[in-house]
Amino acid sequence: MATTRTESPRTRATPDPATPPPPAKTTRRAGDLVFSGTAMGAGVTILVLLAAVTVFLVAESIPAFTGDPAANPILKGEPFLEYVGPLVFGTIWSALLALLIATPLSIGIALFISHYAPRRAAAVLGYIVDLLAAVPSVVFGLWGGIVLAGMVQPFYVWLNENLGGIPLFAAPVSATGRTILTAALVLAVMILPIMTAICREVFLQTPVLHEEAALALGATRWEMIRMTVFPFARGGMVSAAMLALGRALGETMAVTMVLSVSGVVTFDLITSTNPSTIPANIALNFPEAYGDGVSVLIATGLVLFVLTFGVNALARWIVNRRAEFSGAN
Repeated sequence: MATTRTESPRTRATPDPATPPPPAKTTRRAGDLVFSGTAMGAGVTILVLLAAVTVFLVAESIPAFTGDPAANPILKGEPFLEYVGPLVFGTIWSALLALLIATPLSIGIALFISHYAPRRAAAVLGYIVDLLAAVPSVVFGLWGGIVLAGMVQPFYVWLNENLGGIPLFAAPVSATGRTILTAALVLAVMILPIMTAICREVFLQTPVLHEEAALALGATRWEMIRMTVFPFARGGMVSAAMLALGRALGETMAVTMVLSVSGVVTFDLITSTNPSTIPANIALNFPEAYGDGVSVLIATGLVLFVLTFGVNALARWIVNRRAEFSGAN
Protein backbone atom coordinates (compact mmCIF):
# COMPACT_ATOMS: atom_id res chain seq x y z
CA MET A 1 0.00 0.00 0.00
CA ALA A 2 1.46 3.33 -1.07
CA THR A 3 1.81 5.91 1.54
CA THR A 4 1.82 9.64 0.97
CA ARG A 5 4.40 11.67 2.75
CA THR A 6 3.18 14.92 4.23
CA GLU A 7 5.77 17.66 4.51
CA SER A 8 6.02 19.16 7.93
CA PRO A 9 5.76 22.92 8.14
CA ARG A 10 9.19 22.98 9.76
CA THR A 11 10.76 21.22 6.76
CA ARG A 12 9.42 23.65 4.18
CA ALA A 13 12.00 25.74 2.31
CA THR A 14 12.56 29.08 3.96
CA PRO A 15 13.89 32.08 2.06
CA ASP A 16 17.55 32.86 2.42
CA PRO A 17 17.93 35.70 4.89
CA ALA A 18 20.86 37.04 2.84
CA THR A 19 18.59 37.56 -0.16
CA PRO A 20 16.99 41.01 -0.04
CA PRO A 21 13.22 41.07 -0.34
CA PRO A 22 11.81 42.35 -3.61
CA PRO A 23 11.27 46.12 -3.61
CA ALA A 24 7.82 47.13 -2.66
CA LYS A 25 5.90 49.06 -5.23
CA THR A 26 5.27 52.59 -4.03
CA THR A 27 2.62 54.76 -5.53
CA ARG A 28 3.40 58.47 -5.69
CA ARG A 29 0.56 60.72 -4.83
CA ALA A 30 -0.66 63.37 -7.21
CA GLY A 31 0.60 66.18 -4.96
CA ASP A 32 4.15 64.80 -5.00
CA LEU A 33 4.09 64.50 -8.78
CA VAL A 34 2.84 68.07 -9.19
CA PHE A 35 5.40 69.47 -6.77
CA SER A 36 8.36 67.62 -8.30
CA GLY A 37 7.26 68.54 -11.80
CA THR A 38 6.85 72.19 -10.86
CA ALA A 39 10.27 72.31 -9.21
CA MET A 40 11.94 70.66 -12.19
CA GLY A 41 10.13 72.98 -14.58
CA ALA A 42 11.26 76.03 -12.64
CA GLY A 43 14.88 74.87 -12.74
CA VAL A 44 14.74 74.12 -16.46
CA THR A 45 13.10 77.51 -17.10
CA ILE A 46 15.98 79.32 -15.42
CA LEU A 47 18.51 77.45 -17.56
CA VAL A 48 16.53 78.11 -20.73
CA LEU A 49 16.23 81.83 -19.98
CA LEU A 50 19.93 82.10 -19.20
CA ALA A 51 20.81 80.29 -22.43
CA ALA A 52 18.40 82.48 -24.41
CA VAL A 53 19.89 85.70 -23.01
CA THR A 54 23.40 84.44 -23.75
CA VAL A 55 22.53 83.49 -27.33
CA PHE A 56 20.82 86.84 -27.92
CA LEU A 57 23.75 88.86 -26.61
CA VAL A 58 26.32 86.87 -28.56
CA ALA A 59 24.33 86.92 -31.82
CA GLU A 60 23.56 90.63 -31.67
CA SER A 61 27.14 91.52 -30.69
CA ILE A 62 28.81 89.91 -33.71
CA PRO A 63 28.59 93.06 -35.94
CA ALA A 64 30.40 95.04 -33.25
CA PHE A 65 33.41 92.72 -33.48
CA THR A 66 33.40 92.08 -37.23
CA GLY A 67 32.23 95.41 -38.64
CA ASP A 68 34.29 98.42 -39.69
CA PRO A 69 34.88 100.71 -36.68
CA ALA A 70 35.14 103.75 -38.95
CA ALA A 71 31.58 103.23 -40.22
CA ASN A 72 30.13 102.60 -36.77
CA PRO A 73 28.22 105.61 -35.35
CA ILE A 74 29.23 104.71 -31.79
CA LEU A 75 32.84 103.63 -32.23
CA LYS A 76 33.69 106.38 -34.75
CA GLY A 77 36.86 104.64 -35.88
CA GLU A 78 37.90 103.46 -32.41
CA PRO A 79 38.45 99.71 -31.87
CA PHE A 80 35.84 98.06 -29.69
CA LEU A 81 38.28 97.04 -26.96
CA GLU A 82 39.55 100.60 -26.63
CA TYR A 83 35.94 101.81 -26.46
CA VAL A 84 34.78 99.34 -23.82
CA GLY A 85 37.96 99.42 -21.70
CA PRO A 86 37.23 102.72 -19.87
CA LEU A 87 33.62 101.62 -19.37
CA VAL A 88 34.71 98.39 -17.71
CA PHE A 89 37.10 100.34 -15.50
CA GLY A 90 34.42 102.80 -14.45
CA THR A 91 31.94 100.02 -13.72
CA ILE A 92 34.36 98.08 -11.54
CA TRP A 93 35.81 101.17 -9.86
CA SER A 94 32.46 102.64 -8.81
CA ALA A 95 31.16 99.25 -7.62
CA LEU A 96 34.29 98.57 -5.55
CA LEU A 97 34.11 102.02 -3.97
CA ALA A 98 30.46 101.44 -3.07
CA LEU A 99 31.28 98.02 -1.63
CA LEU A 100 34.15 99.46 0.40
CA ILE A 101 31.82 102.04 1.92
CA ALA A 102 28.80 99.80 2.47
CA THR A 103 30.47 96.67 3.89
CA PRO A 104 31.51 97.98 7.33
CA LEU A 105 28.23 99.88 7.68
CA SER A 106 26.18 96.79 6.82
CA ILE A 107 28.07 94.52 9.18
CA GLY A 108 27.83 97.09 11.98
CA ILE A 109 24.09 97.61 11.51
CA ALA A 110 23.48 93.85 11.31
CA LEU A 111 25.47 93.25 14.49
CA PHE A 112 23.61 96.01 16.31
CA ILE A 113 20.25 94.58 15.28
CA SER A 114 21.13 90.97 16.09
CA HIS A 115 23.24 91.27 19.27
CA TYR A 116 23.08 94.74 20.82
CA ALA A 117 19.77 96.51 20.26
CA PRO A 118 16.70 95.80 22.41
CA ARG A 119 14.14 93.60 20.72
CA ARG A 120 11.65 96.37 19.91
CA ALA A 121 14.32 98.75 18.65
CA ALA A 122 15.88 95.97 16.57
CA ALA A 123 12.53 95.19 14.95
CA VAL A 124 11.92 98.85 14.05
CA LEU A 125 15.46 99.36 12.75
CA GLY A 126 15.32 96.17 10.70
CA TYR A 127 12.01 97.28 9.17
CA ILE A 128 13.46 100.68 8.25
CA VAL A 129 16.52 99.11 6.63
CA ASP A 130 14.32 96.74 4.64
CA LEU A 131 12.26 99.70 3.41
CA LEU A 132 15.35 101.11 1.69
CA ALA A 133 15.27 98.18 -0.71
CA ALA A 134 11.81 99.28 -1.92
CA VAL A 135 12.94 102.77 -2.94
CA PRO A 136 13.26 103.01 -6.77
CA SER A 137 16.72 103.64 -8.15
CA VAL A 138 15.56 106.79 -9.94
CA VAL A 139 14.66 108.28 -6.55
CA PHE A 140 18.16 107.55 -5.28
CA GLY A 141 19.51 109.17 -8.44
CA LEU A 142 17.49 112.33 -7.93
CA TRP A 143 18.51 112.49 -4.29
CA GLY A 144 22.16 111.96 -5.12
CA GLY A 145 22.31 114.47 -7.97
CA ILE A 146 20.27 117.24 -6.35
CA VAL A 147 20.82 116.87 -2.59
CA LEU A 148 23.85 114.74 -1.84
CA ALA A 149 26.15 116.27 -4.46
CA GLY A 150 25.67 119.76 -3.02
CA MET A 151 26.09 118.53 0.55
CA VAL A 152 29.40 116.73 0.00
CA GLN A 153 31.03 119.35 -2.26
CA PRO A 154 32.43 121.38 0.69
CA PHE A 155 33.75 118.13 2.14
CA TYR A 156 35.55 117.47 -1.15
CA VAL A 157 37.17 120.90 -0.87
CA TRP A 158 38.37 119.99 2.63
CA LEU A 159 39.76 116.70 1.36
CA ASN A 160 41.66 118.49 -1.39
CA GLU A 161 43.09 121.07 1.01
CA ASN A 162 44.09 118.66 3.77
CA LEU A 163 44.71 115.37 1.93
CA GLY A 164 45.85 116.72 -1.41
CA GLY A 165 49.09 114.78 -1.09
CA ILE A 166 47.13 111.58 -1.70
CA PRO A 167 46.67 111.05 -5.46
CA LEU A 168 42.99 110.19 -5.02
CA PHE A 169 42.25 113.73 -3.78
CA ALA A 170 44.89 115.74 -5.63
CA ALA A 171 42.89 116.76 -8.70
CA PRO A 172 40.88 120.03 -8.83
CA VAL A 173 37.60 119.77 -6.98
CA SER A 174 34.36 119.58 -8.92
CA ALA A 175 32.20 122.66 -8.46
CA THR A 176 28.98 120.62 -8.57
CA GLY A 177 29.98 117.62 -6.46
CA ARG A 178 28.84 115.21 -9.18
CA THR A 179 31.85 112.90 -8.99
CA ILE A 180 32.60 109.20 -8.97
CA LEU A 181 32.77 109.33 -5.17
CA THR A 182 29.25 110.78 -5.00
CA ALA A 183 27.99 108.03 -7.29
CA ALA A 184 29.73 105.46 -5.08
CA LEU A 185 28.00 106.90 -2.00
CA VAL A 186 24.62 106.58 -3.71
CA LEU A 187 25.40 103.00 -4.73
CA ALA A 188 26.51 102.23 -1.17
CA VAL A 189 23.13 103.38 0.16
CA MET A 190 21.37 101.26 -2.48
CA ILE A 191 23.26 98.04 -1.66
CA LEU A 192 23.10 98.61 2.09
CA PRO A 193 19.70 96.89 2.63
CA ILE A 194 20.57 93.61 0.91
CA MET A 195 23.91 93.30 2.69
CA THR A 196 22.41 94.18 6.06
CA ALA A 197 19.49 91.76 5.68
CA ILE A 198 21.70 88.81 4.72
CA CYS A 199 24.31 89.50 7.41
CA ARG A 200 21.61 89.91 10.04
CA GLU A 201 20.02 86.56 9.21
CA VAL A 202 23.38 84.80 9.18
CA PHE A 203 24.38 86.34 12.53
CA LEU A 204 21.11 85.19 14.07
CA GLN A 205 21.79 81.60 12.94
CA THR A 206 24.95 81.34 15.03
CA PRO A 207 24.47 78.45 17.54
CA VAL A 208 23.45 79.86 20.90
CA LEU A 209 25.53 77.21 22.69
CA HIS A 210 28.68 78.58 21.06
CA GLU A 211 27.88 82.11 22.19
CA GLU A 212 26.99 81.03 25.72
CA ALA A 213 30.15 78.92 25.98
CA ALA A 214 32.32 81.87 24.97
CA LEU A 215 30.60 84.15 27.49
CA ALA A 216 30.86 81.49 30.20
CA LEU A 217 34.62 81.33 29.66
CA GLY A 218 34.89 85.04 30.43
CA ALA A 219 34.85 86.54 26.95
CA THR A 220 33.37 89.98 26.46
CA ARG A 221 30.53 90.44 24.02
CA TRP A 222 32.87 91.69 21.31
CA GLU A 223 35.27 88.79 21.90
CA MET A 224 32.33 86.39 21.71
CA ILE A 225 31.27 87.91 18.38
CA ARG A 226 34.81 87.79 17.04
CA MET A 227 35.38 84.15 18.09
CA THR A 228 31.97 82.60 17.36
CA VAL A 229 29.73 84.81 15.20
CA PHE A 230 32.24 85.96 12.57
CA PRO A 231 33.74 82.51 11.88
CA PHE A 232 30.27 80.99 11.56
CA ALA A 233 28.97 83.80 9.33
CA ARG A 234 32.06 84.27 7.13
CA GLY A 235 30.54 82.51 4.13
CA GLY A 236 27.28 84.42 4.47
CA MET A 237 29.07 87.75 4.69
CA VAL A 238 31.03 86.96 1.53
CA SER A 239 27.82 86.00 -0.25
CA ALA A 240 26.15 89.23 0.88
CA ALA A 241 29.09 91.29 -0.36
CA MET A 242 29.13 89.56 -3.74
CA LEU A 243 25.38 89.95 -4.21
CA ALA A 244 25.69 93.63 -3.38
CA LEU A 245 28.61 93.95 -5.78
CA GLY A 246 26.51 92.36 -8.51
CA ARG A 247 23.76 94.94 -8.00
CA ALA A 248 26.25 97.80 -7.94
CA LEU A 249 27.80 96.58 -11.20
CA GLY A 250 24.43 96.59 -12.97
CA GLU A 251 22.96 99.78 -11.55
CA THR A 252 21.94 102.23 -14.28
CA MET A 253 19.74 105.19 -13.42
CA ALA A 254 21.36 106.28 -10.17
CA VAL A 255 24.82 106.50 -11.74
CA THR A 256 23.44 108.11 -14.90
CA MET A 257 21.70 110.88 -12.96
CA VAL A 258 24.57 111.55 -10.53
CA LEU A 259 27.78 111.14 -12.50
CA SER A 260 29.21 113.75 -14.87
CA VAL A 261 30.83 111.28 -17.23
CA SER A 262 33.68 111.91 -19.62
CA GLY A 263 34.73 108.36 -20.54
CA VAL A 264 38.28 108.42 -19.22
CA VAL A 265 40.34 106.13 -16.99
CA THR A 266 41.20 107.99 -13.80
CA PHE A 267 41.41 107.20 -10.10
CA ASP A 268 40.58 110.76 -9.05
CA LEU A 269 37.57 110.78 -6.73
CA ILE A 270 36.58 114.44 -6.42
CA THR A 271 37.15 115.91 -9.88
CA SER A 272 34.65 116.64 -12.63
CA THR A 273 36.54 114.31 -15.01
CA ASN A 274 34.98 110.95 -14.25
CA PRO A 275 34.87 107.53 -15.90
CA SER A 276 31.56 106.19 -17.13
CA THR A 277 29.95 102.82 -16.44
CA ILE A 278 28.56 100.30 -18.91
CA PRO A 279 24.90 100.55 -17.77
CA ALA A 280 25.00 104.36 -17.76
CA ASN A 281 26.62 104.43 -21.20
CA ILE A 282 23.92 102.13 -22.61
CA ALA A 283 21.14 104.24 -21.07
CA LEU A 284 22.57 107.48 -22.46
CA ASN A 285 23.34 106.28 -25.99
CA PHE A 286 20.67 103.67 -26.73
CA PRO A 287 17.80 106.08 -27.61
CA GLU A 288 19.83 107.62 -30.44
CA ALA A 289 21.71 104.49 -31.56
CA TYR A 290 21.00 102.86 -34.91
CA GLY A 291 22.49 100.16 -37.13
CA ASP A 292 25.78 98.74 -35.91
CA GLY A 293 25.75 101.23 -33.06
CA VAL A 294 23.05 99.17 -31.39
CA SER A 295 25.28 96.10 -31.77
CA VAL A 296 28.11 97.93 -30.03
CA LEU A 297 25.90 98.78 -27.06
CA ILE A 298 24.65 95.18 -26.90
CA ALA A 299 28.27 94.02 -27.02
CA THR A 300 29.06 96.19 -24.00
CA GLY A 301 26.06 94.58 -22.30
CA LEU A 302 27.61 91.19 -23.10
CA VAL A 303 30.82 92.32 -21.40
CA LEU A 304 28.80 93.36 -18.34
CA PHE A 305 26.98 90.01 -18.41
CA VAL A 306 30.28 88.11 -18.40
CA LEU A 307 31.66 90.37 -15.67
CA THR A 308 28.65 89.82 -13.42
CA PHE A 309 28.71 86.08 -14.08
CA GLY A 310 32.38 86.00 -13.12
CA VAL A 311 31.68 87.84 -9.85
CA ASN A 312 28.94 85.34 -8.94
CA ALA A 313 31.21 82.41 -9.83
CA LEU A 314 33.95 83.86 -7.63
CA ALA A 315 31.48 84.26 -4.78
CA ARG A 316 30.36 80.63 -5.14
CA TRP A 317 33.98 79.46 -5.10
CA ILE A 318 34.76 81.46 -1.96
CA VAL A 319 31.64 80.19 -0.19
CA ASN A 320 32.43 76.58 -1.13
CA ARG A 321 35.93 76.95 0.28
CA ARG A 322 34.39 77.96 3.61
CA ALA A 323 31.77 75.21 3.49
CA GLU A 324 33.83 72.87 5.66
CA PHE A 325 33.04 75.04 8.69
CA SER A 326 29.75 74.18 10.27
CA GLY A 327 28.04 75.54 13.32
CA ALA A 328 27.58 71.98 14.54
CA ASN A 329 31.34 71.33 14.67
